[in-house]
Amino acid sequence: MKKLFVGSLPPTTTEESLQDLFSQFGTVRSIKLVKDLFSGNCKGFGFLEMEGHEARAAIAGLNGKSFEGNLLKVKYEEDKKGHAGRRR
Repeated sequence: MKKLFVGSLPPTTTEESLQDLFSQFGTVRSIKLVKDLFSGNCKGFGFLEMEGHEARAAIAGLNGKSFEGNLLKVKYEEDKKGHAGRRR
């Protein structure tokens, strides 16, 4: 299972619209759309989980493509560095 970062999303993006967009490349296992606490609108990014070969196909097919007027940024999620000692 690979986790993908999806950026440059418009505020009107919903989990359903991302599901529809990415499902053409395979099964979307999970979606986490980051939303503004007060307005409920998308903050411009989110995360998806897909199988490895499906994730590669989604990156190749969607990175830099237009979605509702925005050019998508689709890549593997990067590990957070330098946050090991941070308190929560």
